Amino acid sequence: MLPELPTSLLALSALALFSGSAIAQEEEDLPTWPLSEDNGFNFDLLIPMGMAIYGGSDIAPMLRAAKMLEPGNFEVFTEVHYALANETKAAANDPRNAYDALNVQETNFHAAQYFRRTDNYLHDDWNDPLIYTLWDEQKACFDKAIATLPIPGKRIQVEADNFTVEAIWYAASAEKGAHNPTFIFVPGYDGAQEDAYHTLVVPALARGWNVLTSEGPGQPTVRRDQDIGFIHDWERVMTPLVDYLLTNQSDAVDEKRLAIYGMSFGGYLAARAAAFEPRLSAALLNGGIMDTHAAFVGQFPPEWRALYNAKNKTGFDAVTQAALLDHETPSSLRWGMYQGLWAFKMASPYDWLEEVRQYSLKDVINQIKVPVWIANPDREQFFAGQPKQVADALGDLAYLHNFTGAAGYHCESGAYAELTRGVFAFLHEALG
Repeated sequence: MLPELPTSLLALSALALFSGSAIAQEEEDLPTWPLSEDNGFNFDLLIPMGMAIYGGSDIAPMLRAAKMLEPGNFEVFTEVHYALANETKAAANDPRNAYDALNVQETNFHAAQYFRRTDNYLHDDWNDPLIYTLWDEQKACFDKAIATLPIPGKRIQVEADNFTVEAIWYAASAEKGAHNPTFIFVPGYDGAQEDAYHTLVVPALARGWNVLTSEGPGQPTVRRDQDIGFIHDWERVMTPLVDYLLTNQSDAVDEKRLAIYGMSFGGYLAARAAAFEPRLSAALLNGGIMDTHAAFVGQFPPEWRALYNAKNKTGFDAVTQAALLDHETPSSLRWGMYQGLWAFKMASPYDWLEEVRQYSLKDVINQIKVPVWIANPDREQFFAGQPKQVADALGDLAYLHNFTGAAGYHCESGAYAELTRGVFAFLHEALG
């Protein structure tokens, strides 16, 4: 989807750019046993493996997938996970496994997860039909699973300003007039609302919390079905969701205990929404993001930053395209740019970064008036230092939760039990 550029520029050595740069992927002392020599793949394997505790995967199949991967090879990553997804779907559809609802639930949750993982590295080619067929597959499997829950999950669509918000409602109780505390979940840069079931929904329901998961512009289902990229003013997504809860679920929701939870880039989106939606009672940011543009540009090597700061769009787009086509470029960087162009619906890396300038809290953070929990993992890969900036700006409203050691990856990937202990301890103190 990038523009055609002179071959002399495409011949630039991407590897040379990364030598000694801030985004070089060198050997390091990881806090966990690496699942891949590729740091990006290691992180992408840790996410679904960590979800196993809440029914989101099975561990041995993930370890087998890890063994089969080749560092930097996106095609093999796709093939391995696609085979696992189809193998698990076949088990889910085997009549011998249908003798109880739990079998149906577990295998379909796992198959849905593996279909979502298959999609991770496909967004270099927007015309790849797998981008759409995989999503149909994962939704079909996921819907079969949530239909077997004691109180089945329910997909809903909420009309907003020139788009439709995709959401799933999970009720903690079937009792009429229960008025339970309620989460609204905001995913991030690439995550699906379905992932939230295995990180937040299961522990929330167990503690008597309702959850409304959601996806707005730029996020997986809305990007595919409505062809809309990200918007910075996330209150346009959140206000219709709060309206829905307080109108359509008024018997189930305690309006004085209504919290928003943003995951990854959703930490910016949730904070932005909290600045404009006064009916929220608390905000949880995992992570805290003050300035998305500064975080993205700060991860680039000096040569890239020089071209960008000089407003050399042609040169910047050329050097980034060369890097994206080079398997020696760190997988996390190639993925991050491909995903950004896809999710923001932008053809040019330069234009994408200019668009991202809008994604800042600096002018609105003083409008947040509720208690705010902010995750601060010590190995934050994408927004290092920014959680503390958000906490400092919020002052007494902020609670900065430091995650260290094995729980120190971005969004505490692989340590979701420790994450949820921190989340619900904060909510108990803040909202009772």
